[in-house]
Amino acid sequence: MKVTIVGSGDAFGTAGRAHTCIRLDSADATVLVDFGAGSITAWHKLGFSSEDVDAVVITHLHGDHFGGLPLLLLHCQFVEHRHKPLAFYGPPGLKMRLHSLFDAFFPGAVNLAWSFAWSVFEITPGESTDVAGLKVTTFPVKHAPDSNATGVRLSDGTHSFAYSGDTGWTETLLPLSADADLFLIECYSGEEVVPNHMNWPELLGKLPSFSAKRVVVTHLGATAIPKIAEMRAAGLTVAEDGSSFDL
Repeated sequence: MKVTIVGSGDAFGTAGRAHTCIRLDSADATVLVDFGAGSITAWHKLGFSSEDVDAVVITHLHGDHFGGLPLLLLHCQFVEHRHKPLAFYGPPGLKMRLHSLFDAFFPGAVNLAWSFAWSVFEITPGESTDVAGLKVTTFPVKHAPDSNATGVRLSDGTHSFAYSGDTGWTETLLPLSADADLFLIECYSGEEVVPNHMNWPELLGKLPSFSAKRVVVTHLGATAIPKIAEMRAAGLTVAEDGSSFDL
């Protein structure tokens, strides 16, 4: 399994980082985790084709994590001229929110005569499902209640990737990341305590609790960026747009 960080930024694009998007390439399929409102630009900068994507898994219903889906769909339709199906998976409410987003961005476009079939599947937190040959398990995490936030774990049977999504500290992160080959965790702020997000002192204190083989931090905000040297000194990898990892 190969993991590529397409976008590693927060909601505000701090330090020029793109909205959250992670690409996972397994032996048989390509699955994306999140596709924020600004992800499509970062996607093209890496020379990727949306034709490669078999499915998209959404962690929660905030714009910097799922707001780019209408753009991805329209790119598939009008640029790639896609024909193979595309499936979206996410927390309860994804289908309604996606349709509302489409109507707000491109009124009536959701009713196009699509050249490919696309569908939306909602996963109850705590459940597992097969997504393009990968086992996907979602975990409820601590974020804004109306975002229906989850962390996700994807496995090909040999390797596993875990991602916290956006969250404050919750013990759920321990089973989510247990023995994962790579655990991607948000660290939005430095010393500042921001509700429903991780800060650096808190994450640093929790590091001994994680059993993942590699921990990578992402979603760094303005006060977290100056802590990058400390994060690296603590043995963490800091996600950058375009960085990749072979598991």
